[in-house]
Amino acid sequence: MASEIGSITYEEEHILNSRGMKLFTCRWLPANSEPKALVFFCHGYGMECSITMKGAAIRLVKAGFGVYGIDYEGHGKSSGLAGYVPSFDDVVTDCSDHFTSICERKENVNKLRFLLGESMGGAMVLLLHRKKPDYWDGGVLVAPMCKIADDIKPHPLVISVLTKLARIIPTWKIIPTQDIIDVAFRDPEIRKEVRANPYCYKGRPRLQTGYQLLSVSLDLEKRLQEVSLPFLVLHGEDDKVTDPSVSKLLYETASTSSEDKSVKLYKGMWHSLSYGEFPENIDTVFADIIEWLDAKASLGNWRLEREQKLENDGLLISSSSKKSL
Repeated sequence: MASEIGSITYEEEHILNSRGMKLFTCRWLPANSEPKALVFFCHGYGMECSITMKGAAIRLVKAGFGVYGIDYEGHGKSSGLAGYVPSFDDVVTDCSDHFTSICERKENVNKLRFLLGESMGGAMVLLLHRKKPDYWDGGVLVAPMCKIADDIKPHPLVISVLTKLARIIPTWKIIPTQDIIDVAFRDPEIRKEVRANPYCYKGRPRLQTGYQLLSVSLDLEKRLQEVSLPFLVLHGEDDKVTDPSVSKLLYETASTSSEDKSVKLYKGMWHSLSYGEFPENIDTVFADIIEWLDAKASLGNWRLEREQKLENDGLLISSSSKKSL
């Protein structure tokens, strides 16, 4: 299905993943020009792309970017039990397969490719980078789930019991947590929108999903030094869902060169910076995101130049070897 929003073309379709599941995908593109770079959305836990990330997409397309999204298994308009993530590795594979298939299209092979993820989507960005370390040109990490905040994490004894139960009753919704909507979205009007959105999951976390999210956040927290892609990390200082101190730690410990990493901490802001804040704050956040993306895009495609050099070096070595024979 395709439609136009002013100067923006919007399209959506379902694809089949490697496990035969139907996944919802969507894209927003400039209607009258080629995008200067591609941005791939990774949404948060319980969320989806076509409604809650529409505003973010429109801002980026108006700035000249092409934007692509996918609803994870068990999320949004994709198939699967609502709110159920049996394997985060499978979700990473789904996103990687879909996003790389878009990047490899003839019209896109020379374009820069950026990942943008909020909360659990920020964890997705880091795992996609880990899966293909040299593939992406940069990542925007919005309140990334590198550590679940202590205020909403169950007691260690409860976690131990729930971990064992997850093997027996993985889909049960019995994890004792407060209502995430109340602490993630600062604007009361957005809270109403999320609660009214039939594609957002609003029940308690399922046991296996909670186990997967906890395992991923613990793993990422231990391996922050392995992050090497250029990135911008943004976090609200009053975030009660993911820990802003770990975003600062990511900035300090990542192996990304100092000129290729940036951190922005916003005084008084909460967890959902791209959707749940008051309009003037969202304006500030996206001004910072677009400024960073534009700065990276203005440098040209260093990845392509590096790949071309490696290819040429390989040809030279091959040619020298033949001559020596």
